[in-house]
Amino acid sequence: MYRPHTTLEQWRILQAVVDHGGYAKAASALNKSQSSLNHAVAKLQQLIGVPLLEVKGRKAELTPQGKVLLRRSRALTSEIEQLELLATNLEQGWEPEITLSREILYPTEALYQAMSRFYRESRGTRLTVIDNVMSGTDDAVSQGDFDLVISAGSHPGHRGQPLGVIRMLLVCHPAHPLASETMIDDSRLSQELQLVIRDTGQHADKDRGWLRAEQRWTFSNFHEAIAVLHQGVGFCWVPEHLAHPHLANGSLTHLSQATVDYSVIPLALVVPNRDTLGPAATRFAELLVESSPLAQQASTAPVTE
Repeated sequence: MYRPHTTLEQWRILQAVVDHGGYAKAASALNKSQSSLNHAVAKLQQLIGVPLLEVKGRKAELTPQGKVLLRRSRALTSEIEQLELLATNLEQGWEPEITLSREILYPTEALYQAMSRFYRESRGTRLTVIDNVMSGTDDAVSQGDFDLVISAGSHPGHRGQPLGVIRMLLVCHPAHPLASETMIDDSRLSQELQLVIRDTGQHADKDRGWLRAEQRWTFSNFHEAIAVLHQGVGFCWVPEHLAHPHLANGSLTHLSQATVDYSVIPLALVVPNRDTLGPAATRFAELLVESSPLAQQASTAPVTE
């Protein structure tokens, strides 16, 4: 079995000498004697048989080989630091991983903002985010595979933290036949192709939440559906925050003449199992609520039970 001849401390000393521009400043920063640093780097070069530093005037500079090895050593020491931090976090009860189920209706920018803020406090905790749709969110709550669930529905036995509401708009391309009609009811809509988003649940009801249109194309996300709408094909219920830029530039139109041209869907943050929720997930949950652009609406949105 191979055993390393060098130590992490030797590589850390080399990094310090380079970062501080010489042995004297590095010795001061590390609170060590300059001679001990000289000895450590000399010993390191002797053990690996490769020159790492060369003195030019009063300054020690990396050799070409030294640049390569220094870069690799930084990655190695960073991994060790993360490992030690993880061990400390585990000892303190700070969990190593969080899983979040996000209802696809929830704005990605709000999620990214919460993630960015959490990263600065994460202590190396890994974060997994899975998008779910309709009954897929039900599964995420009931099966207990997720620490946190952003939900668009109520779940008996689970109290959700309101995140506000999402408006769903009925939209199509301006050149679509529906766009020129003065009155549109469900019967008329059922005659046209509808674009829908696939329910991710294990026992998905194909008609749940959607008009029972005979003609229907199914997609995995709204971005694909919107791309097809731009071709003048079909109509679709689209979250207002995704539809807005396309409505603003005229590439899509809101079918406001329809009997039902929009719907309002409350969103909430659900904790499937509060007994197992750790401090990292608790903090991330707080940031999700704080970062929601819908937070002002949250006070009026219903609490899910």
